[in-house]
Amino acid sequence: MPSLKDLKNRIGSVKNTRKITKAMQMVAAAKLRRAQEAAEAARPYAERMGAVMSALAAGVGTGEGAPKLLAGNGRDQVHLLVVMTGERGLCGGFNSSIVRLARLRANELVAKGKTVKILTVGKKGREQLKRDWAQCFVGHVDLSDVKRVGYANAQTIARQVNAAFDEGSADVVTIFYNRFQSVISQIPTALQIIPAKFEAATTTALYDYEPSEEEILADLLPRSIATQVFTALLENGASEQGARMSAMDNATRNAGDMINKLTIQYNRSRQAAITKELIEIISGAEAL
Repeated sequence: MPSLKDLKNRIGSVKNTRKITKAMQMVAAAKLRRAQEAAEAARPYAERMGAVMSALAAGVGTGEGAPKLLAGNGRDQVHLLVVMTGERGLCGGFNSSIVRLARLRANELVAKGKTVKILTVGKKGREQLKRDWAQCFVGHVDLSDVKRVGYANAQTIARQVNAAFDEGSADVVTIFYNRFQSVISQIPTALQIIPAKFEAATTTALYDYEPSEEEILADLLPRSIATQVFTALLENGASEQGARMSAMDNATRNAGDMINKLTIQYNRSRQAAITKELIEIISGAEAL
């Protein structure tokens, strides 16, 4: 049984830990509000751009005149997986859920005889994948010094995947991230961005394009890829802060429960020690 001093030290240690987790929860809550606003503000633009791209793609089709980013290069052998996670931990299962989805897709591709390449965005995903998939790494994007993710960061990633596709070192590119739904719910998502896939257009309006649809589509596709990457980064940012806030709230509650249990154990041990001393004093007095 631990001594009274050991119990007291442990109670103090848990109290200090609770202060840290409470502070991290408050910081995450403040950051979540900004990150959630940014993610929600980007969704209408991304959805509208997707609708325009869908209408253009439906008009152009995937024939000979279609841009390669839409029609593909005719091969499906080399798959580039862009795994987008956080730079820091202490956010529950946020990073693990993304890595789990990417690992599942990689295993499926390897089972089909495909070649898998991995580009990591964020340190935590790279650390988790390093053990089994280090031989598949082709690059890493470090965002640890970036306080607020901007469109320029998305363009950097988009240029890398576009270059890999143009060089022929990747036939299909898929990004993995968490889509923010609520503080306690983030949805692991896999989105193929090359060759581009768009939902069927629902609008019935007809437009005349100048210059041709093929030229406009060829110019907009790289921007669309950057927009999809940027949207994924914003969704990831909101998801990370929501997951961290929830995880730190649970940690704070657990620390409080542990303090209560240790305090009860400390009081019982202290009471037992006092009772034992009283018994010894009374026994000594009776012996005299």
